[in-house]
Amino acid sequence: MELKWNYVIWSILFTLMPLIWHLRRKNSYRRSKLPPGPRGWPVIGNIFDLGALPHRSLAALKEKYGPVVWLDLGAVKTMVILSAGAAEELFKNHDLSFIDRFNNDVMRANDYYKSSMVLGKCSPYWRTLRRICTVELFSNKRINETVLVRQRCVNKMLSWIEKELVESATGEIEVKSFLFPAIFNMIGNLTLSKDLMHPNSEMASEFYSALSGFSVCLTSPNISDLFPWLRWLDLQGLRRRTDRELKKAMKIISGFMRERVKQQQHREGRATEHKDFLDVVLDYEGNGKDEPAKLSDHQITIFLMEMFMAGTETTSATIEWAMCELLRNPESMKKIKAELGRVVGANKELEESDITNLPYLQATVEESLRLHASVPLMVPRKAVQDTTFMGYDIPKDTQVLVNAWAIGRDEESWEDALSFKPERFLESSIGYKGQSFEFVPFGAGRRICPGLPLAHRVLPLILGSLLHHFDWKLCESVSGRIKMDMRETMGISARKLVPLRAVLKRMAT
Repeated sequence: MELKWNYVIWSILFTLMPLIWHLRRKNSYRRSKLPPGPRGWPVIGNIFDLGALPHRSLAALKEKYGPVVWLDLGAVKTMVILSAGAAEELFKNHDLSFIDRFNNDVMRANDYYKSSMVLGKCSPYWRTLRRICTVELFSNKRINETVLVRQRCVNKMLSWIEKELVESATGEIEVKSFLFPAIFNMIGNLTLSKDLMHPNSEMASEFYSALSGFSVCLTSPNISDLFPWLRWLDLQGLRRRTDRELKKAMKIISGFMRERVKQQQHREGRATEHKDFLDVVLDYEGNGKDEPAKLSDHQITIFLMEMFMAGTETTSATIEWAMCELLRNPESMKKIKAELGRVVGANKELEESDITNLPYLQATVEESLRLHASVPLMVPRKAVQDTTFMGYDIPKDTQVLVNAWAIGRDEESWEDALSFKPERFLESSIGYKGQSFEFVPFGAGRRICPGLPLAHRVLPLILGSLLHHFDWKLCESVSGRIKMDMRETMGISARKLVPLRAVLKRMAT
């Protein structure tokens, strides 16, 4: 009988706990001036306002509530930034107040958040990784030294496609299946000095599957985040799935690292100026202040994995969207191919040195990024202290979502905002390097994407090479502007739900 009553008492407590917590929190907010936002349900708050594609659902709130919107997502206090003006205020005047990352439950899998540069909080360890990245991968000196590496990877991709066209009766390809291994090899050469995969390879498929699964887990609504007292139950199994997918990806990356460690004699004999990125992180020694003395195998594995994950997913998605827009807009396709023919010539491969003379190609990349931001809802930030922002009282630990997708399509900043018009960038000073707050696909402030300088080279090189080397048209089944499937699916980036398939023909020389 006593056990039965204990069970009843505990059941009542667990049932009432969310309601008690909700009422206490509402009372604590009462004296605060919070941004406007939709009224939420008791306990669960505004969860249903997110929808299947949160960047689109949240963008729609701007018309009613303005450029700064407040949401209660269960236990998570959330501020959403929806305009260029609000983004400028955040990045220029409050960057340090919101510099930390908001870590969700799945980031605890394999202690990922402790070793992550992208998702880690601002700390001496984060600054160390950021500095290594900037100096050893993304400095102008390093990027200039690796021009031929990128060219070789692009040429290999073109040869893969040519081989596929020879073997195909229809000339039809799935674009993503060639982009992903090419970009993966590009990053592999920059970090590990080697090609790592080819189309349809078992490792390419396994790694892509693991990264896709991991990114889906990272961006999926999770009861454990909304109600922290239920975290230990992992009701949706997301942490378990994340752990499984993360281990698959880490196993592949750690295999490359173990192979290098076995080559100690070769590595130690290598001249300092020829060290690659893996050599640098393996040999890293801190300066004895706040920096770590060494990087552990686990830290290096996650560091390398993030280079591949961020680079391959966002770059391949951006190029795929750009190809979709050009196929839907034949006049733009004609202009860009005419520019390539005029500047590069019919019997020559596109090289990085040509890109500065190809303004329409660069404008096409920018316009595609405007309409299809690499990461539509930028990696969430977190308030490190109570902050007054645009007249509102923002509590410590508030999650901050910057909707780069909404900002890029805002009618207040862009004329005919929903149309694909590369011409808008030809005579414009607006750029994506963090100074134009109406266009922030790579972020801004201290947390701006460190790989931006490399993306600035790689995106037009790959897109331009595909367009210069082949003639493109839609498959008969999806021909025509109206029938082009432009639906999205969410992961780290917003990819096409149905991968782009197109009919290609080798350009006549």
